[in-house]
Amino acid sequence: QVQLVESGGGLVQAGGSLRLSCAASGGTFSSYVMGWFRQAPGKEREFVAAISKTGYRRGYADSVKGRFTISRDNAKNTLYLQMNSLKPEDTAVYYCAAQKVDYSSVVYYTEKYEYTYWGQGTQVTISS
Repeated sequence: QVQLVESGGGLVQAGGSLRLSCAASGGTFSSYVMGWFRQAPGKEREFVAAISKTGYRRGYADSVKGRFTISRDNAKNTLYLQMNSLKPEDTAVYYCAAQKVDYSSVVYYTEKYEYTYWGQGTQVTISS
């Protein structure tokens, strides 16, 4: 069973950048599809980005495409989310998620229910 710990959140001005990290332990990281989700106050948790086990395939929500980049370092058991050109509407708690996949190296998931393991989240606040 994998444990996930996010870090890197904070308060930045609009137009700024942040890099989130998600450290994984307790499992074989390269066996897991990984994703980032976010939840703003009063809203549902929503998909941000996802990446296949090898990093070969990546997917993004339309709202972040071209501004955010998801990546992973399987040697370091770490997932990243580089966030550029941040907007006030990006303010949310950001969560990383993991799902073990045995059969495919190219699949990734975009729905909450497809992920079993979740971190505790890191707050990102963008001021205007």
